[in-house]
Amino acid sequence: MRKLLLLLLITFQPFSFADNYDGTLDVFESSPDLQSYFDNAYGYAVFPTVGRGGMVIGGSYGNGQVYENGRVAGRVSLTKLSIGFQLGGQVFSEIIFLQDKRAFDEFISNRFEFDASASAVAIVLGAQAQAGTAGSSASAGVGPVSTNQVEYGYNKGMAVFLHTLGGLMYEASIGGQKFKYTPLEKDVKTPGL
Repeated sequence: MRKLLLLLLITFQPFSFADNYDGTLDVFESSPDLQSYFDNAYGYAVFPTVGRGGMVIGGSYGNGQVYENGRVAGRVSLTKLSIGFQLGGQVFSEIIFLQDKRAFDEFISNRFEFDASASAVAIVLGAQAQAGTAGSSASAGVGPVSTNQVEYGYNKGMAVFLHTLGGLMYEASIGGQKFKYTPLEKDVKTPGL
């Protein structure tokens, strides 16, 4: 069991570069349904790659950046350990909108954890496929068709959206996610990175 967890963590270890943040933000910003969140939220946390895997015992891990009023304020890591019925592995991007300063301060307090009832809305690429005697075709894209299932609203000052990058996992909660925040001025950069 330990070997499986180690393999899952190594497989899903995120590599965070500036391009990943820009690209991930582009995906979320391309959704007209999320525009009001970007326009009105006090801040948000972006995780370009979160890996999740498990077989009875599971875990999630990802690194991200926290934005305050549109500017990078610090770095954040996400961890989750879970026990229960779950199977598979999945990689996704996650964005957490922080409605006001109170929600922002709570999120960066290093004491914040989503409770068991927390849930996220999935933002899915629109996909169409057609097959027949005339041939086959497929297309995918982002836009209103792909995000019209978004439900508006904050829960305790936070709204969470996921964009699946790959994999299949039977376990859809975000409850139990813990966050560790490091302000930008305290963030130590490793030479050469």
